[in-house]
Amino acid sequence: MSIIFYHVFLWVYRLGIGLIAPWNKKAKSWLEGRKELFSRIQTELGNTSGSEKYPTIWMHCSSLGEFEQGRPVIERLRVQSPHCRIIVSFFSPSGYEARKNYKGADHIFYLPLDSKKNARTFIDLIKPNLVIWIKYDYWYYFLVELKKREIPTLLVSGVFRPGQPFFKWWGRLHRYMLECFTHLFVQTEASRQLLEGLGFTGNVSVSGDTRFDRVIEIAESRETLPAIESFCQGRAVIVAGSTWDEDEEELDHFANTHPDIRFIIAPHQIEESRLKEVERLFRNKVRYSDWVKGTPLPPGRQAPNVLIIDNIGMLSRLYQYATITYVGGGFGDDGVHNVLEAAVYGRPVVFGPVIEKYIEAVELVECGGGIVIDSALEAESVFRRLLTDEEEYRHVCQASRSYVYSKRGATDQIVNYIQEKRLFTS
Repeated sequence: MSIIFYHVFLWVYRLGIGLIAPWNKKAKSWLEGRKELFSRIQTELGNTSGSEKYPTIWMHCSSLGEFEQGRPVIERLRVQSPHCRIIVSFFSPSGYEARKNYKGADHIFYLPLDSKKNARTFIDLIKPNLVIWIKYDYWYYFLVELKKREIPTLLVSGVFRPGQPFFKWWGRLHRYMLECFTHLFVQTEASRQLLEGLGFTGNVSVSGDTRFDRVIEIAESRETLPAIESFCQGRAVIVAGSTWDEDEEELDHFANTHPDIRFIIAPHQIEESRLKEVERLFRNKVRYSDWVKGTPLPPGRQAPNVLIIDNIGMLSRLYQYATITYVGGGFGDDGVHNVLEAAVYGRPVVFGPVIEKYIEAVELVECGGGIVIDSALEAESVFRRLLTDEEEYRHVCQASRSYVYSKRGATDQIVNYIQEKRLFTS
């Protein structure tokens, strides 16, 4: 891709956002979040006078999933350097809205759309001493400006595949963006070898995925949810997380014909229209917000066996109550969502077949902790087998937990590198 085509892409992207914003909530949030952004940054940072004498760490994430990958790193750095200033930026509204009140950062902003002027202004305002870029979301002018200013910039939990632009004849612009990183921490040996083929040798490390450290931390904190416990009532529980309509259609018949089993459904999106779609599929259901309030059931309504989660932020803690977990996304084009949040509790993890982009899902299947299903009939067969065959159930549970714990340690490797290279001091 040439710089001209890159500019065309940026122009089309911005135009498209503007055109769909009146009808698309996410696009509208994307635009509104960036209005008067530089003025807001200047005002907010201006109210923290004196903090500029401490080093500033800037972490950029595309969305919520990437934030969870970077979170263990910045939290560890905060412990080691309590006075450092941490700034987090998001490109996506879904990430920003979910974590705009995160207490582990001093400031949280949207990333402006890429341009030479925006990159210079943004970096001038936040004055980072160290930049941590999570997984992907490469923006040419931001990365070039960081390199020009010789600001240490690390890629964390990177994943590379042969089909990406970096490895195409027309991908020179993308390859140059990689050259802007001081060091690249990648998840797999296959990624390292691909980068080696481009000439990246001395500045690439296979660290693994920091999400393993994050999910272990969450699981070991064991934060209980009394309302969930009261719903489960000691029954067998299937927790289905990050579901789309294709996923719920794999589950509804089993839930409707097994009132003795408790189902907890956490849709990936929780707009009112989406929640109503979920409600139409399940016969005996209740929303979490109504369950917590103790809203009485309509006359003649059977006690619910399906709890629909109508908030964001609980999912990683919900899986601890599962007998079996189901992770959504595996029947859509983008693929399965985060299987690690479920696997860390040592439970069977069931999901749809679109997993090839997600090495952790592939490896979880290979080790015996994950189970791929292709249809509702197969899902029901798997559920019945796991609920009745104690030996298989124990084997799958052990495989699932062992896989996650065998992959911990990426955060230590990255933080040790930062300290050894003295990339920032406090």
